[in-house]
Amino acid sequence: MSSTMENESSVTRYKTLEIDSVRYRTTFNKKFDQRKPYEPINPDHILAFIPGTILKIYVKKGMKVKEGERLLVLEAMKMKNDLIAHRSGTIKDVLVAEGERVPKKQLLIELE
Repeated sequence: MSSTMENESSVTRYKTLEIDSVRYRTTFNKKFDQRKPYEPINPDHILAFIPGTILKIYVKKGMKVKEGERLLVLEAMKMKNDLIAHRSGTIKDVLVAEGERVPKKQLLIELE
């Protein structure tokens, strides 16, 4: 059994991790290898920040909205959350309907 352990430890595969232009030779654990890749935030997408139910939608496709205007109401954990426009623009698409249950990070509305 000890010979198996020696063989496993001698076969350690190192990988290169680069942080701020400095390269480190290290081993990664399974969780690190299976992480999701980073995706930058798209300012044209309104996402559900928590799982819940869409109670009311105030906008339609093609409508012009101003910054701070209410877009929809998302009920989560018996709390009603108003989602507001973070910038002015035109509604490209509304991808949910009233009464629909949505998971966290689901795309709700697209802006142009």
